[in-house]
Amino acid sequence: MSRNCLAVILAAGESTRMKSSMSKVLHPVAGLPMIAHVMKSIVASGISDVALVVGRDAERVASAAAIDGVAVTSFVQTERLGTGHAVLAAREAITRGYDEILVAYGDVPLITAEPLRAARAALAEGNDVAVIGFHTQKPTGYGRLLVKDGELMAIREEKDATDAERAVTWCNSGLLAINGSKALDFLSRIGNANAKGEYYLTDVVEIARSLGGRTVAVDAPEEQLAGCNNRAELAVIERLWQERRRHELMVSGVSMIAPETVFLSHDTEIGQDALIEPNVVFGPGVTVEGGAVIHAFSHLEGAHVAAGATVGPFARLRPGANLAEGAKVGNFCEVKKAEIGKGAKVNHLTYIGDAFIGANANIGAGTITCNYDGVNKHVTRIGEGAFIGSNSALVAPVSVGDGAFVASGSVITEDVPADALALGRARQEVKPERAKAIRARNQAIKAARSAKP
Repeated sequence: MSRNCLAVILAAGESTRMKSSMSKVLHPVAGLPMIAHVMKSIVASGISDVALVVGRDAERVASAAAIDGVAVTSFVQTERLGTGHAVLAAREAITRGYDEILVAYGDVPLITAEPLRAARAALAEGNDVAVIGFHTQKPTGYGRLLVKDGELMAIREEKDATDAERAVTWCNSGLLAINGSKALDFLSRIGNANAKGEYYLTDVVEIARSLGGRTVAVDAPEEQLAGCNNRAELAVIERLWQERRRHELMVSGVSMIAPETVFLSHDTEIGQDALIEPNVVFGPGVTVEGGAVIHAFSHLEGAHVAAGATVGPFARLRPGANLAEGAKVGNFCEVKKAEIGKGAKVNHLTYIGDAFIGANANIGAGTITCNYDGVNKHVTRIGEGAFIGSNSALVAPVSVGDGAFVASGSVITEDVPADALALGRARQEVKPERAKAIRARNQAIKAARSAKP
């Protein structure tokens, strides 16, 4: 849109019902603070100026709301006198002169750009107020939108509604847009002659109409307007977000066998023809390219899985894990800050940390890279086509050359040249009849203990 717009985001709640030590809007949905979800939708709707009304944890809330390309100015709300009063905390920003003022809330993280654009478009068409509403089969507790001949006549709170008005199922979300040239006049006229003595933002509808203005309502899906007041509602919002994102991925070509058991992060990216088996958890910073397979009960965070690679089942990829094309990390393996080369295999019961694994290398079961000396981390390098036998320990810093072999059960503390065989284990000795003697001794000790009074 060519028209400019200021978004006023109300984020000064005390988090009382959340029973939390931090501001409500800082609680995460899919690993991202609620306020940051709202900001992403604000930006997607074409708005680049934001007035953030804050209270508790003001600096942390402002930091969570920071986003590239957006000018965010914070205004502290010192008193809690209603939504109309809260918006006026940003009076200084409103007076700068905008075509539109959009009022949103920091605890409505499921909102998308579409309803915000619709409200703005309604103002561009000549309306003075555009309220975002939703249809619901359970309207109890919500203010009703009373519409006649396409115009919003009033927002009627349930306690003040007639029986006929209570039957209306189009409800007020609280989000609205106001003609920027008239916003301050409308907001300044809001009074507090009500049972709570608060200044209600919804009064701008009747104020605008009393001054000859036009007011309308625009529709949005109910789930996008879900607010969050306690931990139970936070869990519902998380579920709704997960369902929406899973659907988006599956429609884009990702296969999920049991999607309801897959949990995504706000920035999870999965390519076409990837397969995600049941009970997989994605933490922040994960990219899975097309054709990769993530087997059941795996946990990924800060990892990159290239095309055709496979992970799991029961695998953990920690930050910095980077699997090249066709690589395999199998069951009960953990990879951290490591490059797993093209076609390399880390099949089972293995820890690889701070390492570079060459293409087509094979890491045997039970192998670990000993990367930590109690103070510092050190790097292990394994060359292309190298073979590391089962139950080996590679004590970093150490390198194993291309095509080298490490015998099973070895502890490797020195570099292994290319194509060499390394054995780092004690020579086996066999003591005939010694097991029988040990067994007899142990039985005697047990018998002596039993004989004591």
